Amino acid sequence: MDRRAPPDRPTSEPPGSCPPAAVEVRAPGRLHLGFLDPAATLGRRFGSLGLVIGGFETVVRLAPLDDPTASCDRVEAAGPAALAERERAAAHLAALRLRLPGPRRAPMQLTLQQVLPAHAGFGSGTQLALAVGRAYASFQGLELDTPALARLLGRGLRSGVGIAGFDQGGLLLDGGPGRDGQPAPLLARLALPADWRVLLVLDPQQTGLAGELERSALASLPPLRQAEAAALCHEVLMRVLPSAADGDFAAFAQGVSAVQALLGAHFAPAQSGRAYLSERVADLMDALAREAPRQLGLPAGLGQSSWGPTGFAILPSQAAAERLVAALRAAGRVPEGLRLQVVAPRNEGAALRLLPAGACVPPPGNPTAVAA
Repeated sequence: MDRRAPPDRPTSEPPGSCPPAAVEVRAPGRLHLGFLDPAATLGRRFGSLGLVIGGFETVVRLAPLDDPTASCDRVEAAGPAALAERERAAAHLAALRLRLPGPRRAPMQLTLQQVLPAHAGFGSGTQLALAVGRAYASFQGLELDTPALARLLGRGLRSGVGIAGFDQGGLLLDGGPGRDGQPAPLLARLALPADWRVLLVLDPQQTGLAGELERSALASLPPLRQAEAAALCHEVLMRVLPSAADGDFAAFAQGVSAVQALLGAHFAPAQSGRAYLSERVADLMDALAREAPRQLGLPAGLGQSSWGPTGFAILPSQAAAERLVAALRAAGRVPEGLRLQVVAPRNEGAALRLLPAGACVPPPGNPTAVAA
């Protein structure tokens, strides 16, 4: 983890401002659609394509600890999934306390109200870190942008789409991490058409590779050849991004599937020889590839998010997604234990809500998007 100070020191709230009694941050999940050049054939490694989605969030709340006898911060969790993330959240809060001491030094309570599925392809680690970081910075009245928070908490070492997605949402392309641990610069951001949908195929019985297992898997793979990296870049630059900008669903789906096919073949040796980590997800994705043209007259954009096990199918509408799911269920192609969920692309980033203290009156309006 990079523990160096961010380049710009934060500033505290201006005199006379109203410090919040509590801060709530809702951070969206994302799909990692693939790396462009993991072997750095031109000298810069990774580069990522990602998509922020609705329906999956990490929600944290930070407030003063209502316990006059307490001498340290407390982290609470709502439910088993959040409980499993409590230690990681506590470590983030401790790091922020150490590195970014603010004016409000009394013990705080961090509550994990909801978390993304861990190690399932939704960017749970980055979104948890950024949600805690943004809540702490807002609670303390500190001005710190999201890339600086990410660097402080050791996130964005490979991909920058979770960092950019936290700020903006949408379809995102980054240029790979820079020198000295700088988060990857955002190269392109596009809003997807509101009608499009993503069918998620979830396997709760498996988790994707993470930590040392992920590092070992990456080290065991042969380098992705320059010709394949060039093909990935060509697909993204000349098919995926333009078709997203034009709203051309068929071309977009074909481009995403082509990117995933190239990467699935490359990463297969680390996934039991498959393009998908979960065998059950792999079987259902094969069925999706056959049924989508039959049912819709169009291909779907198919793939696996990051190391999985979550598979996805990008589809042109809610009605198309429902028709495809009904056909798969009627044909008995959905194995017991797999979960299917239809979500929309999310073209907005995280949401921040400040709860006022005492007689302070907040400005009118809805919760605001977190600014970069």
